[in-house]
Amino acid sequence: MTVTAIVGANWGDEGKGKMTDVLAATSSYVVRYQGGSNAGHTIINDYGKFSLHMLPSGVFYSNVTNIIGPGTALDVNVLLQERNSLLTRGVPEPKLVISDRAQMVLPVHRLFDELEELRLGSQSFGSTKRGIAPFYADKYAKLGIQVADLYDKTRLRSRLEQSLASKNVLLEHLYKHTPLQLESLLKELLEQAELLKPFVGDTTSILHEAYANGEDILLEGQLGALRDPDHGIYPYSTSSSTLAGFAPVGAGLPPYAITRVIAVVKAYSSCVGAGPFVTELHGEEAEQLRRLGGDAGEYGATTGRPRRVGWLDTVATRYGCKLQGATEVALTNLDVLGYLDEIPVCIGYKLSDTNVTSHFPATAQLEAATPVLQRLPGWKSNISHVRSFADLPVEAKQYVHFVEAAIGVRVATLSVGPRREQIISR
Repeated sequence: MTVTAIVGANWGDEGKGKMTDVLAATSSYVVRYQGGSNAGHTIINDYGKFSLHMLPSGVFYSNVTNIIGPGTALDVNVLLQERNSLLTRGVPEPKLVISDRAQMVLPVHRLFDELEELRLGSQSFGSTKRGIAPFYADKYAKLGIQVADLYDKTRLRSRLEQSLASKNVLLEHLYKHTPLQLESLLKELLEQAELLKPFVGDTTSILHEAYANGEDILLEGQLGALRDPDHGIYPYSTSSSTLAGFAPVGAGLPPYAITRVIAVVKAYSSCVGAGPFVTELHGEEAEQLRRLGGDAGEYGATTGRPRRVGWLDTVATRYGCKLQGATEVALTNLDVLGYLDEIPVCIGYKLSDTNVTSHFPATAQLEAATPVLQRLPGWKSNISHVRSFADLPVEAKQYVHFVEAAIGVRVATLSVGPRREQIISR
């Protein structure tokens, strides 16, 4: 029996969905425990290519119960659209349970997200405009709507009245926008309540029973350690904790339950969104890596925006693995680097003419950092067909050993392509 957390070591976009998809084959439960529809996990299987933003990545397996935990930002429209898309494309009805304690992303949250990004202009934080920051602002101001509230009309109306009172003042006087009408929002939520009803349950009790029975549980993280609001590149962060330490909280399990933490690391760096990115490439060098990256290039699964790309940053990755408490690393997209004669890797940051560090600094110092690079020999070949570590080119094996030594965590799994069978276990 294991409870495994699959989390990102960097900015997100590391390949967590694929790793969850691979491990879900032998699991009983896959749990989304934080975040909302603001990041996507791309999965390629016999049914086709899918980008999941709200559904857990275990939905392609009939043996898996997929859970939306109480720590998530539930976007009902996105969840139902994804479910319908799966069914339309021939995927069998997944087992899905949504926590009655999960809180809901409302249309007003998405509206505020869009209006605030517009107001900030060039000073914006690169929001996906999925309503995440306004959602969490409401959650911690105790103005949120829980799924359970949907089934008590009187209570729901009262909660909406309380929430809209201040929002309509801001809409009218700060954003010069028409105030929202309670009745139309109430009607929409009551309609959603009926669609959600078959899936709503007490997920905390379900998971505690599964844990007591020794069943395998996967906790699927969103984004990566560097997007954590406390330990990441604040304020260019998300609004919920992206760390494995939050996984038992957001899922509803005891803190000692997790025995395995897989930190997913891409063999080079990529991110969507604003903020400092020390190894970022530009021009044709960036475009070449972006074109070759992944199944269809490095473009955001949620936004479609070109991902910012750069060389592997061992300073950031070592820090991210430390925050996550990684017991092992899954190194993804190793095959992408096969076009290079030499592979640059960042081993330190130059903060000034006299200050070079191997530690990941706070954002205020990070903004001006430049990378200290070491160049490793490339293997100049296609390795997407390789299924054994022993069969990799010597230079590819050297690269993996270098990464292990630099980040201080064993690389237990390698990905050499986008499909679930393109995995090497060590």
